[in-house]
Amino acid sequence: MSIIHTALISVTDKNGLDRFAQGLVAMGVRILSTGGTARYLKDHGIAVTDVSDYTGFPEMLDGRVKTLHPKIHGGLLGIRGNADHEGQMRANGIENIDMVVVNLYPFEQTVAAADCTLERAIENIDIGGPAMLRSAAKNHSGVTVMTDPEEYDAILAEMKASGGAVSAATNFNLAKKVFARTAAYDAAISNWLSSLDEHHQPQRFPAVVTLQYHKRQEMRYGENPHQLAAFYEARPLVDDSGVSRAKSLQGKELSFNNINDANGAFELVREFDEAAVVVVKHTNPCGVALDDDLLAAYRRARDTDPVSAFGGIIACNRPVTVSLAREIAKTFVEAVIAPGFEGEARSVLAEKTNLRLLETPPLGTVKRDGSRFHPGLLDMKRVRGGMLFQEGDDHVLRREDLKTVTRRAPSERELQDLLFAWKVAKHVKSNAIVYARDVTTVGVGAGQMSRVDSSRIAVWKARETQQTLKREENFLIGSVMASDAFFPFRDGIDAAAEAGATAIIQPGGSIRDQEVIDAANEAGMAMVFTGVRHFKH
Repeated sequence: MSIIHTALISVTDKNGLDRFAQGLVAMGVRILSTGGTARYLKDHGIAVTDVSDYTGFPEMLDGRVKTLHPKIHGGLLGIRGNADHEGQMRANGIENIDMVVVNLYPFEQTVAAADCTLERAIENIDIGGPAMLRSAAKNHSGVTVMTDPEEYDAILAEMKASGGAVSAATNFNLAKKVFARTAAYDAAISNWLSSLDEHHQPQRFPAVVTLQYHKRQEMRYGENPHQLAAFYEARPLVDDSGVSRAKSLQGKELSFNNINDANGAFELVREFDEAAVVVVKHTNPCGVALDDDLLAAYRRARDTDPVSAFGGIIACNRPVTVSLAREIAKTFVEAVIAPGFEGEARSVLAEKTNLRLLETPPLGTVKRDGSRFHPGLLDMKRVRGGMLFQEGDDHVLRREDLKTVTRRAPSERELQDLLFAWKVAKHVKSNAIVYARDVTTVGVGAGQMSRVDSSRIAVWKARETQQTLKREENFLIGSVMASDAFFPFRDGIDAAAEAGATAIIQPGGSIRDQEVIDAANEAGMAMVFTGVRHFKH
């Protein structure tokens, strides 16, 4: 146990500081402090010794040099109980400093501002703070070190219960947090400076990338039971509305596959401004529908492929209603993710004790500054010995971007369905084909090595569903088809026409585009090119 006699406090974030310092003084702790922190404590009637008075060396160079002194770092690094260290400290008038409370200049917040200059960023690089934190954390067997105001109450409570002491276990845990914090701080500085070229102009991808993730959950297993796994979330967070920020309301612990599928469902459902319901299985959407009535949307989404929907993940971009909750409860699903649950919806779903409910913050659009590097917003794919980075696929297709390439232009109804199907196809594994009608998916083909195979699978799935549900109406008749990339041959168009589709949306860009266009014209179909593809591997 380390009894606290002297504490050095120098913080940017003064939240809760006066109450914490008063608690220390009440236990007889002497406080050393610097600059603005010392003034703040004195203004609150707390006795403070200025570091410059303690060291006998003035703060200088606009405060850049104030704690970089042997009396500070000797007091932090001297090993308690080491006779040689203690003798050297006495000979040089160095006293033990038993506690350090430091949080750093706000570099991350400073560079997040759109108008941040290099000069302003440099001035917000803390030097003395990280040095003190590292010194104290290295010598945690004898020094208590804190960098987070949320730690104040627990430390005060422990000291009161232990006669002014802090346990070795607590000091070790605090030291681990400090090294994680200084690592993240240095990473933020490195990432930002590395994103500037030699003329101080921002470049999209820096020369060096350092990321930090914090463990949120250990899992029973990974993709398969023989694989260990854990879930980490990126820090700092840029987008706080993702699955990593969802609150678990009930159900079994989320598995590796649950989180992966929930993320896929969430990323798709947030594409729509209209009320939407998505059903996902193994990261691929097996049903999507739009409707102001969420119950109607869910039924249509589920009925796209009711076999695959069994054991799937449901995502909504509106709070779940009671009527929707009752319908969901009729079928086995793994999880429901939504920005809230209305009225008695929670109670209805609570009867399904294993069903996971995930409540996200309100869905919003992430605003990206294309001139700055934001690691948390990049898509990353691991390769052996390295990492691939790319921007997230956030392209939004507008009506005016479409190019009609057939003799017949799509009708208004077809156009709505085409834009809907295009958003869905973006989230289907390549090669991706989506058939839709009345802003509802009717067939999805995913992940095949040839595009025509994906088209045939989508048609087959639609016909299987029709038989399963004993529907007389063929929903492929009058549908539209979306393809995530161009058609290399006309066979995909012929398959769509044979199925009953009347309009197609695709990127275009094949050397056989004219052959594909001719096929559409022969079938009397409308076809539009987007000029953008959406491979998802």
